[in-house]
This record gives sequence, C-alpha cells and structure tokens, in this order.
Amino acid sequence: MALENSVFTLRPESLSLPVVEKGKVLVEEATEVMVSTGVFHVSEELGHEVTTDTAQPSANRSWKSKLAERQANAASDEYVKKLPRVMEKERGRFGWAKRRKRQRYVEKNGRCNVSHGNMRETYRYLTDIFTTLVDLNWRCSLFVFVMAYAITWLFFGAIWYLIAYLRGDLDHLEDETWTPCVNNVNGFISAFLFSIETETTIGYGYRVITDQCPVGTMLLLLQAILGSMVNAFMVGCMFVKISQPNKRAETLVFSKNAVISLRDDKLCLMFRVGDLRSSHIVGANMRAKLIKSKQTQEGEFIPLDQTDISVGFETGDDRLFLVSPLVISHEIDHRSPFWDMSQGQLEKDDFEMVVILEGMVEATGMTCQARSSYLADEVQWGHRFSPMMSLAEGFFDIDYGSFHQTFEVDTPSCSAHELSLAAARLEAHLYWSISSKLDEEKWEGSSLTNQSGKQLDNGKGGVVGPTFIVGEITRIQEQSGPGELNGCVTTDQSESEA
Repeated sequence: MALENSVFTLRPESLSLPVVEKGKVLVEEATEVMVSTGVFHVSEELGHEVTTDTAQPSANRSWKSKLAERQANAASDEYVKKLPRVMEKERGRFGWAKRRKRQRYVEKNGRCNVSHGNMRETYRYLTDIFTTLVDLNWRCSLFVFVMAYAITWLFFGAIWYLIAYLRGDLDHLEDETWTPCVNNVNGFISAFLFSIETETTIGYGYRVITDQCPVGTMLLLLQAILGSMVNAFMVGCMFVKISQPNKRAETLVFSKNAVISLRDDKLCLMFRVGDLRSSHIVGANMRAKLIKSKQTQEGEFIPLDQTDISVGFETGDDRLFLVSPLVISHEIDHRSPFWDMSQGQLEKDDFEMVVILEGMVEATGMTCQARSSYLADEVQWGHRFSPMMSLAEGFFDIDYGSFHQTFEVDTPSCSAHELSLAAARLEAHLYWSISSKLDEEKWEGSSLTNQSGKQLDNGKGGVVGPTFIVGEITRIQEQSGPGELNGCVTTDQSESEA
C-alpha cells in the first residue's frame, strides 16, 4: 500500500508505533508526543519516514517540555533506523508477505497431527481395555505390567497372612504338634513369598499348604486360576505391542517432494515410494487424499475436506509390486482436483496431499500402513525424479542416494485443462487443413473433367456437380441446369497454431 504525503492539521497527543516481533519476544516501540499542535507527514510507503513540523516554541517553554521533545525525537530517529527490518518482518500486514506455512494434517513421518479434547465418555476406553493397554506408550505399558503382577502378589500374600493370623498359626510357631495352614509361614514376608511361588508355580518346597486347611485349598485354586489369567492378559498385551507393524513402516520411505511434469503429453503429479528391507510388503496398495477446506454452494464451510486422488485404481496400477522404488503417477484429467491448477495457481494455493501405503508384512502376516504428506510448496512444477536403478553384473543395483533427487524438464506452465484445449485446437486445425488440401486437388481434377464435356445426368434433367470429401462427409452439389459449378471449400486460415 502506498500513501501520498498526508497532512493532518492536528497531531495526536500519543503516536503509537507497531509492535515488532523478534522470536518469542515482543518489543513495542512507542513515542509519546506532548505537543498539541503541528503538522504530521507520511511518505509514500507507510511508516518509512515520519517527520513532524511543529509550531515554533514559545520563548517561555519550560525545560521539562524541551526534554520531552528531545526524547520523542530521539525515539523517532531510532525507530526510523530499525524500520526497514520492521517492515521486512511486518509485510504481512500490508498484503505482500510470503505465504504462511500451512499446518500439517499428517506429518512427514506419518503421525496424524490431531488432538482429541473435551471427551466426556472416557468409560468407553475401559470397555476395550486390551486395545487401550496396547495403545499406551512403552513407559505406561511397563508400569501397568509391573503393577499388575505386584498387586496380585501383595493381595494374595495379605490373604495368606490373614488366614495364618486368624487360625492362630503365628501363635504356635514353636509348637510341633500344631498343624498350620501353610508350613513355615511366620510373618507377612513369608506369606508374600508363598504367594509369589504359588502364582508363578515356582514351588521351592519349603512352604507347603497342608490338608488341614480347606480355606487355604480354595484360595490356592483361586490364585492359580487368576494368576493364569493375569499372565495370559499381560503377556498377550506385551506380545501384541512388540509385534506391532508400526516400526515396519519406518523402512517404507516416501520422497521429500512431489513433482509435476509431462508423461505421454499429459500433466501428471508424481511422487516416489520405496522399501528399504529385503523382505517385501505383500499386496501393497497405494491411496492418496487431497486435504483442503472448501465452501459449498449453500454456504456451508467444510474444514479439511477429503477428496480422493486416483493413482491407478481403474487400471490396477495402485496395486504395487514393491521390490524396487517406484514412481506413483496421478494423471491430471477432468476428474482430477488439479484439473484447473496452473503453475501460478500452485504457488498461491493452499492444500495438503496425504499418501497412504498399505500392505501385509511378509515375516509376520500383519497389516502395515505407512503415511506421508505433501504441502503445496513441496510440489515442484516442471521437475522429474532422477533415475536410481542401474544394471550390474547379475543383478539390478539401486542407488538410494538419488531417491529424493529431481531435475528440471520442459513443462508448460498452464493447467491441464488449458493444455487439453490447446491440443484439441491444434488437432482440429491440422485435421481441417489436410482435408482442405485434398478437397482442392479433387476439385481441380473434377473441373478438368467437366471442361472436357463429360457430365453426368441425374435422371431429372439436372447436372450433378463434382463430388468432394471434407473430412469424412461426401457432398454432391446439384445444379438446376448445365452451367458453372458453384461448389467450394473454405478453411479458416486465420486460426493460430495451438
């Protein structure tokens, strides 16, 4: 925005300058002007120069007012020196700033950048406690694993101690004629050790339950059953958590950038995917989604609307044999959401393309999913991926050092829609031009034949004119009587080449 030098008859009592952001610290520079009258000038670009023509001070001004004026002028000069840097950072206020970086919906490593809040029905997590425990992080999982065993051991140890206490076994420790419920249980520690031996089926043989304690027998059966259930549950959780295929997705890599270039005279959006392991992904399948907010014709705003991007579903190209890195191509046709997007619109557009690779891990048979995303500024127009495969002696050599490398190629900057229209105009121009030349040759041959006196009668007394072909249409012009032939073929010579 440019402003001409503006003159204000009255200068405001307080002139507040904009806030300058430096990292996370906000520095507000302000100048307080204590003069009530004067003229305020602004240069062509707002804030580049601030000058003040005040009225001539009276001779009896106090020293306080003079000191305030000096401080105000010094602050103004200091701000003018810093103003170029301020305006460079604050360009977004006036509309010519660099495009603000979009907040990712899916991170490059596949993590979904979504936080669930204000969830009141938390009891639903307890209805599927197994999945809840598997989804916990490792720190919480190990804590739950240890506490599950420790609590059960302490619980049953306390019950064994309580039985010994109620039966009076602790009062007859030295009495050899007394038959306790559990031999050699003389306190809580020994009861706790017996609980551990019972649940883990260690059985050292020193502490043994006797046949004179029916309550102890029932408790022994209960602890054995519950201990087996705890073992099965916790070991199952740990096994599933260890064998999760999430880490398998770490060796499935996507290119850092996507590219747009011509393939078979059609604009295509392409990205590269590869597998770093020698064990393959069975039944690999590729999908792509466009994440972009839109507004319907009724005025409804749909944030982060998901649109499917075809990567060969109709032809089966989305099913991959991922032995070596592959370039996944999306042909930009009339069904593509990028049909009307040109190079200039790509630089201004704001969208996110999420790519998803799914397959079954060959070693474990579990389904694996790898995700990544590309923002609009990560799509390179007019680039192509560098080749990374070479033929060695007896095998194909893959150079992963070139996995993310691209190089520039000649690519039109127009959209795929405009490119299609231009190709159609060029094809139509060439078609009618060739047909017109053929018609002219036929016309000249027919004229020579007619001049020699050979004319055909159509049976009605009329003369049938020469037959000429325009494209695939054959026309026969009839005349009411012998005379000049009036057939003609015209072509649009003014049409420019596409």
